[in-house]
Amino acid sequence: MNNVNGILLIVGSMAAFALEDMFIKHLSVTVPTGQILVALGLVCGLIFLIMAIATRKSVFDPLAWKPLPIARAATEAFGAITFVTALSLVELSTVAAVFQAMPLAVTMGAALFLGEHVGWRRWSAIGVGFVGVLMIIRPGLEGFQPESLFVVVSVFAIAARDLITRRLDVRIASSVVAFQAYIAVTLAGVVLMVMFAQPIVPLQSAQIGPFIGAIGFGVLGYYGIVTAMRIGEASALTPFRYTRLVFSIAAGMLMFGERPDLMTLAGAALIISSGMYTFLRERRLARETAVTV
Repeated sequence: MNNVNGILLIVGSMAAFALEDMFIKHLSVTVPTGQILVALGLVCGLIFLIMAIATRKSVFDPLAWKPLPIARAATEAFGAITFVTALSLVELSTVAAVFQAMPLAVTMGAALFLGEHVGWRRWSAIGVGFVGVLMIIRPGLEGFQPESLFVVVSVFAIAARDLITRRLDVRIASSVVAFQAYIAVTLAGVVLMVMFAQPIVPLQSAQIGPFIGAIGFGVLGYYGIVTAMRIGEASALTPFRYTRLVFSIAAGMLMFGERPDLMTLAGAALIISSGMYTFLRERRLARETAVTV
């Protein structure tokens, strides 16, 4: 295993995802969110379709079109709608900070729906993490933005996606799963445009660069993570996923003039600390189980 290169790839992937979010937020000022989703879904879906064909994976393998993979694609689409909507309405740093609670939501979902044992220590960490979320969005207090709830919904949608992914047949190629996800994102964009009567905005020359940036960095981030997990140990790489928040805060400050306040930073610190504790606790339990076996 090559953990050093794996860590560099993870950090690079997190930077790429932060830049993708930055470009999407920039585009949302002049382009309807539904149209953004359609464009990203079509182009990225085509890229992964080409990759699947090039690697001789069966795109229309019956295994890939059973209810479970389709359900995964549906959660991906719903998560994309809520996440992009949040990006268009809420500060980038706030979106990124709340989104760090996603691993906690996965752990909670695994306990509630997959029957995985979660002890009181990890339940406590989950509770502390969601206190951090409340500190950031501040429901009922001055400065509360109802739009920030879109990020919370997105967290649970993406957590559901990851939980479903654990149950997918291992014979389904990753490129096929990604292709399905982006097709679902495309359809979600169409639904969004129809439901809210969003107009189709002609592409301007100034928008070409951000679209290329969003698509390019999204694909780079995805493949960076896949490669990192193949060459490095998950236990060494996972903590570095939180660097996405650092890059997102920097992008928000430089591009949009955002200035996260102390409460937001404190909430983000609680979320990250809780996530790290949960991860370390899970790793320790896995080691104890392996020794026992």
